[in-house]
Amino acid sequence: MNDMRKLEREVDTKALKISARQCQVYYGNNHAIKDVDIDIEDKTVTAFIGPSGCGKSTFLRCLNRMNDTIDICRVEGDIRLDGEDIYDPKVDPVQLRAKVGMVFQKPNPFPKSIYDNIAYGPRIHGLAKNKAELDEIVEKSLRRGAIWDEVKDRLHAPGTGLSGGQQQRLCIARAIATEPEVLLMDEPCSALDPIATSQVEELIDELRTNFSVVIVTHSMQQAARVSQKTAFFHLGNLVEYGETGQIFTNPSDPRTESYITGRIG
Repeated sequence: MNDMRKLEREVDTKALKISARQCQVYYGNNHAIKDVDIDIEDKTVTAFIGPSGCGKSTFLRCLNRMNDTIDICRVEGDIRLDGEDIYDPKVDPVQLRAKVGMVFQKPNPFPKSIYDNIAYGPRIHGLAKNKAELDEIVEKSLRRGAIWDEVKDRLHAPGTGLSGGQQQRLCIARAIATEPEVLLMDEPCSALDPIATSQVEELIDELRTNFSVVIVTHSMQQAARVSQKTAFFHLGNLVEYGETGQIFTNPSDPRTESYITGRIG
């Protein structure tokens, strides 16, 4: 029996990708994130939901140290990727962000060609030995971003010339070009029309076979469609976290139920 428990613990540990304990975020004197404990599983889509200003994007930015770029922001607590403390002084944030990619709310392609948008990360991280390897990475990333067929004949045209939905898929392809292990998405569909949104949601579902995906969304319907796990944030607190179906149909905290039924938020 003890061996069985030990095995179960080992299996659980393997499935974990990111673990946060007692995470606090301060903007100056404002205590924005309070005592967040969460375990994010590998090869899973985890959705962060909650009212505007509840802290979901702030916490997301802790996971690849994007908050480091804000002078007045201070992060405390313990956040680990594969068991390693990402805030350890020895950790290079640039290398961390190659492992933990990010896609933003508004598509933000570089003012470069479609090819160079994808090739930029692999070039700076030295992932390709020659042009042939770089070509291969660019094609593979654009295929994974579900946009290759639309752009393969115009790789040297500017990325900014694509439609909004195409730009966002280009940004997703760019984020996965460095072979990250985790992909963070901060409201990736909020600037897109319904058809583009549907394409990105399908892509998110495909990406979880290779990546751990964490998505912040203001759309509960989107969270229900794309995620397996959901975390509900309110006033800087992680109120509830669990299987998406359970959070939406049988939440254990009255605040979660009030948000899902539209009474708060």
